[in-house]
Amino acid sequence: MQLQLVRERWPAKHPSFIQLYSMNTPNGIKVALALEEMGLKYEPHLINILEDDQFTQAFKVINPNSKIPALIDPNGPDDHPISLMESGAILRYLADKTGEFTPLDRAGRSACDQWLFFQVGHIGPMFGQFGHFFKYAVESCDHPYPVQRYTNETRRLLGVLDEHLQRHEYMLGESYSIVDMAIVPWVEALTSAYKAAEHLQLADFTSVTRWEATCTARPAYQRARQVCAL
Repeated sequence: MQLQLVRERWPAKHPSFIQLYSMNTPNGIKVALALEEMGLKYEPHLINILEDDQFTQAFKVINPNSKIPALIDPNGPDDHPISLMESGAILRYLADKTGEFTPLDRAGRSACDQWLFFQVGHIGPMFGQFGHFFKYAVESCDHPYPVQRYTNETRRLLGVLDEHLQRHEYMLGESYSIVDMAIVPWVEALTSAYKAAEHLQLADFTSVTRWEATCTARPAYQRARQVCAL
């Protein structure tokens, strides 16, 4: 019954497809990217976070925390519909559903989840706070401390990535995975959304730069960036 609120607010033209509710922020891009890479049939619905769509009662049915992205899979476990929130959990669900872009052995799966949690717990929050204070809160907060704090932490995390990628082509080694999908939109946002390449001295992180160029050149990435765009 509650899912009916979602369907009424965002009617589906293809109800048998996965229904994606999102916007092309870094977190939104990474789920659209997974859907594109995995070749899953899906129907996108724009949740305009600039107009507070995420706080409507209909959206809170699928994510009580009012964050994008969220999705409904009409063909979930045991052929029952399932709704999902939290982009990292969605990536894990889609990888398990298709058996793609994730290691199948236990050790590999553990490594995958560790780096996925690293993105969710560190890259996303810290890069997001950096972007907020560096670009969006300039007029409302003129104290230098937040920008300096999040600049330092963003560079520290870039250093973690760079050291790891000096030894690996992709985050899990030789194979592109949901970990790359999770992290690369946030790295790209430092340049494309926050215009902070010079401030962060991104050229210092040569392995990150190499990896980012490889990941963002993929056709699926180019398509995903346009999904649920304003």
